[in-house]
Amino acid sequence: MGTSSCSASKPLLSLLAFLTVLLLVLITLRDQLSPWTIGFRGVGVTVGGSTEPTAAAATPKDRLLGGLLSPDFDEQSCLSRYQITLYRKTSTHILSSYLLSKLRKYEALHKKCGPSTPLFQKSVEQIKLNHSTDQLECNYVVFSPFDGLGNRMLSITATFLYALLTDRVMLIHLPEDMDDLLCEPFPGTTWYLPSDFPIQGLEWFNTHSQNSYGYLVEKNLINTDPKAPPSSLPSSIYVHLMHDMRQDHLHVRFFCDDDQLVISKINWVLLRTNQYIIPGLFIIPKYAEELERMFPSKETVFHHLGRYLLHPSNTVWGMIMRYHDSYLTKSKEIIGIQIRNYSHWAPISAENAYEQVVRCTQQELILPGVNLNQSQTSPLTSKKATSKTVLLVSLSRDVYERLYNVYYEHPTITGELISVYQPSHEEQQNFFNKFHNYKAMTEIWLLSFSDVLVTTAVSTFGYVSYSLAGIKPWYLWTAILDRNITNHPCRRALSLDPCYHTPPHFNCKTGGKADPRNIVPYVRQCDDYTHDPAIKLYD
Repeated sequence: MGTSSCSASKPLLSLLAFLTVLLLVLITLRDQLSPWTIGFRGVGVTVGGSTEPTAAAATPKDRLLGGLLSPDFDEQSCLSRYQITLYRKTSTHILSSYLLSKLRKYEALHKKCGPSTPLFQKSVEQIKLNHSTDQLECNYVVFSPFDGLGNRMLSITATFLYALLTDRVMLIHLPEDMDDLLCEPFPGTTWYLPSDFPIQGLEWFNTHSQNSYGYLVEKNLINTDPKAPPSSLPSSIYVHLMHDMRQDHLHVRFFCDDDQLVISKINWVLLRTNQYIIPGLFIIPKYAEELERMFPSKETVFHHLGRYLLHPSNTVWGMIMRYHDSYLTKSKEIIGIQIRNYSHWAPISAENAYEQVVRCTQQELILPGVNLNQSQTSPLTSKKATSKTVLLVSLSRDVYERLYNVYYEHPTITGELISVYQPSHEEQQNFFNKFHNYKAMTEIWLLSFSDVLVTTAVSTFGYVSYSLAGIKPWYLWTAILDRNITNHPCRRALSLDPCYHTPPHFNCKTGGKADPRNIVPYVRQCDDYTHDPAIKLYD
């Protein structure tokens, strides 16, 4: 009986042993194969009105961008924040651990001091007393956006860096055309200024406003002694750093050490700019050490801060994903081309713009030439021809139609297949139109998914696109910079960071003029705007 039972159990034991070994083999194979299999991303599927990537959980990329992003968000509230890695290549630019610690510290400060908190209400009450105090835990910089979307995104990011440097909470006076454009960037709070804020009409403040720092200094209405107590200073001031900032109106003293000491004691700073003022912050000695620790690589400032701060809303993200997955997802390489026609100061005809794009992309081996003597009906030289996609962004449709027709009607000399797409053609920039901004935001992010970028010189739209992408573009030269654009159609950018077009020309010690390009070695002349002393950051 015992022998019979033992004999019967042997096949069962053998089967169990075989299954155990098989399971171990399968686990081993899974671990060995996963680096290959997890690289695939399915096409989007529509769920509840939004497009969800089908393989989001399988992506090997870092959802938090190397610690840049906080994990303390509900993903559904802002799909783009954690899904962006499915569309944009991993950044090769190293993050400073000090910058990451500054961001986490700032998030805690904003949550403690943001709108609807007791500390915020206490700071608002201080405005009514019309003098500052050092008794407040929370100080603020209020930003009022102006101009086109590219300018706004650059200046929002610049204002945020100023907030980081000065331990202020940044709030945005939201215009209607920016509603539902960006996600909230800080967990557990909002960055939007309440509509009942006691200081109204921020969008109308200008270089002549009597509460502006420049005006107060000029009229001797503010104590500019760096040792002045907060009680001798107003509870709020306005700082005007727009493109029309008068170099003789003392607004430029914002970029001086002693004046920053004064401003640091004022509880509320109201700021308007449409410029990328960050290179100007780098020439202020007071902030030099802090900026060095945050950004050892100087030209990555907007690249890192833009990826941290600027996340398309779910509405805009849906537009981005639908277009990408419909037209761009199967391409081996995406060539982004952004064309801006400065009709007032550097106009260019559609024919000349097309010729400039063709000459640039073919000279730099970005796109292949075509055989004009051969139609596309001829047999392809190779059945394995690689494909490239051109994503062309422009207000006009003219260049797109010419480029599309050439690659549609004729084969390339290399045998490559070239597809050309243009998401929209609004014909003119519609300032203060929310739906126009939706499209502009969509196109900026689509461009930032490119493998290669060609952008128009001096264009803030282009600056945002290539800085988010983390790649140096080829600049399409404009007629005002070089009349001979036919022979010199484009030039490779030397720095990843955007250009500050109207920096201060002010000597803080003498009160006279000074060249901002001669203050620190990493702040030099812009490589795409040589007409005036404009500055940008270089490594």
